[in-house]
Amino acid sequence: MTSTLPPLVQAFSGAIGSAFANGLTYPLDLVTTRLQLDSPERSKSRGGAVGGLHLLAYIIKRHGVGALYDGLWADTCATLLSNFFYFYIYSFLRMLSVKNLIPFTSRGSQSSKSHKPTLMEELVIGFIAGVASRAVSTPLNIITLRTQTGREEDKYEVDVAKTRPPRPADSGGIIEIVKLVYKEQGLAGFWRGFQMSTLLSLNPSITMGVLQMYRRLLGILKYTPTLSPKDLSVHAKNSIVNHNLRPWEAFFGGAISNSIAVSILYPLILGKKRLQISQAATMHDVMIDTYKGKNAPLTRNNTLPGENLAQLDAADDHKIGGIQALYQGYQLKIISGFLSQGVTFLVKGRIEQLVIAAYLARIRGATR
Repeated sequence: MTSTLPPLVQAFSGAIGSAFANGLTYPLDLVTTRLQLDSPERSKSRGGAVGGLHLLAYIIKRHGVGALYDGLWADTCATLLSNFFYFYIYSFLRMLSVKNLIPFTSRGSQSSKSHKPTLMEELVIGFIAGVASRAVSTPLNIITLRTQTGREEDKYEVDVAKTRPPRPADSGGIIEIVKLVYKEQGLAGFWRGFQMSTLLSLNPSITMGVLQMYRRLLGILKYTPTLSPKDLSVHAKNSIVNHNLRPWEAFFGGAISNSIAVSILYPLILGKKRLQISQAATMHDVMIDTYKGKNAPLTRNNTLPGENLAQLDAADDHKIGGIQALYQGYQLKIISGFLSQGVTFLVKGRIEQLVIAAYLARIRGATR
């Protein structure tokens, strides 16, 4: 995060970066969703990330390349809105914290000085920004999820209908999906799972907190060869906080930070997806069913060529539960998230560099 730039600049650059990354990694996200809604036994038999790639190839063969982008428009809109609000609110609140305008604790005589937010303060700021952004994007996320799971095997519709709401004939029709969601659950259906989304706001919060630690550590390593220990401590409190990352540093910083956050919160991410696509009463019911290895809404779907359905059904009878069931689809999610967040921060940083360069060029032109 380039904390010296205005919040609006950071919001714009972050939204554009996330939209670009979303388009790049969307096919992996779609397949990850399919794996998350499959049974633990089926997911294990396919081999994790490798099975996900096989499913990707099968979708292309059966429905064409265009099927990999079902729901892309709605998801991109959700990504733009969510990240614009997130980066704007995060950078705005962080700026106020740095200027001591919203102190988290009493700082006595230092209240007039600039303040370096602690890790806990970074997490609180990120959590507030995450809740606000998800409140805006959740309806579009619901529509995206319905679209992503729309292309299923017709001969299994009778079985699937017992465990998930009916879908419109044209899964790509956003208006039809909106009408269906409203008919099933009313206006509240567009915010189904939002309570869990508020908890999952810890995901971007942890990501930004780890990223700030990464930036400070990187700054310390860069300053170590040239500064004395006394000077280094001064820079650690001041200059390093504003250290601007180079593109490759931003890529790996964002990617690693997101991977850590996803690893911690993945069972909740999986549970939210299943809650939004099923008719289970509460998130507690979904998590208990998942932990016990009970079948998810898309258990009998996405059968690949060469897979024996009878054998897969027999495997489903030997349920896999516990932690393993809570982390199904994890491998592909990590790959997708690593690339997505890395590209987001890379593009974001590059846009901010261009903004700074344009500003400096304007200043130089005005002084001539």
